[in-house]
Amino acid sequence: MVRLRMARLTARARLALLQTALVLAAGAALTGLTYLLMRHGTFFAHLDLSGTDPSGTPPPMPTAENLQVFANRVQTATLSALLPQAALALVVVTALAAVVGWLVAGGVLRPIRVISSTARRLSAENLTERVPIATPADELSALAGTVNDMLDRIQRGVAERDRILDSQRLFTANAAHELRTPLTTTRTAIDVTLDGNPSRAELLTMAGDVRGAVEHMQRVLDGLLLLARSQAGLTARESVDLAAIAAAALDTAQARATAADLTVRSELHPTPVTGEPILLERMIGNLVDNAIRYNRPGGHLAVATGPADGRAVLRISNTGRHISPGEAEKLLEPFVHGQGTRIRTEGLGLGLSIVRAVTLAHQGRITVAAQTGGGLDITVDFPQNR
Repeated sequence: MVRLRMARLTARARLALLQTALVLAAGAALTGLTYLLMRHGTFFAHLDLSGTDPSGTPPPMPTAENLQVFANRVQTATLSALLPQAALALVVVTALAAVVGWLVAGGVLRPIRVISSTARRLSAENLTERVPIATPADELSALAGTVNDMLDRIQRGVAERDRILDSQRLFTANAAHELRTPLTTTRTAIDVTLDGNPSRAELLTMAGDVRGAVEHMQRVLDGLLLLARSQAGLTARESVDLAAIAAAALDTAQARATAADLTVRSELHPTPVTGEPILLERMIGNLVDNAIRYNRPGGHLAVATGPADGRAVLRISNTGRHISPGEAEKLLEPFVHGQGTRIRTEGLGLGLSIVRAVTLAHQGRITVAAQTGGGLDITVDFPQNR
């Protein structure tokens, strides 16, 4: 029952009671010790026998028994006077200790009340306020710093959550739009062709339009599935050489580069990494494909691999139209082709998104920089095999 009542008290009240109890116990112990010492101590009394009675006869000398009785009376009177005085002093000191303990406990717990008040004012929409850190540096200051660090982490987590949700909403809207376009094309081709008595040529034209729309939807779905697979993490790991994958991708794209009148330069040094070969092949293939697709006639494409600063580095640069630095970073978002927005082109706008997802799945880093004369300079680096 006592513990339950103590638990209902505030921390300030408990600290004040504890300090008061300590003062009371110390005062009681001091009073009891003083009483025992005085009780067992020796009392001395001075008797003045120089006077005479009215008849002029000197008073008789007290006997030993009379002196003992006199000493006992003195001791009893002294102890009787001591107890009420000591009790009164103990009450006064205890009351003062209670008041001082209450004030001291309030001062000590004030930072904790500030922390509690700040925490009550915070919400998911308002995480900017922080707990003031008082001086000197002590346990409460350390607690305030810990709470502020926790609030910083929560704020970053909420901001990242909002960014991911916004990105997912944009991704869903763009994916729906990308899939709705070929569906609309298919529906229009069918409705127009079947409105009347179509000829064989018209039916073949409609079938070609439908086939093209289905192929477009298939490419979109394949890209979305690969993007989802890359974001889900790696299912298999083995040692692969980025130089060998890049060389194979350049061989595959050589005919397209020649048709586009592009000069291909390569500087491929052995660059082993640990990862999933299929994803790494698709990543490099997308980079090479984008470098050719968004180039200009007579331009060039440069691919280089090699170790640098303990990392396995792949670098692909190309010529092309002028791109602003801010626009270059946005190209990593899904369904973004240029000017930071969705536009209709031959590509799907998923190439660099897949590249980023594969890079992150392999604990890598990707940097997209716009070149001064036009085009992009893309650098991807991974942890190097030891």
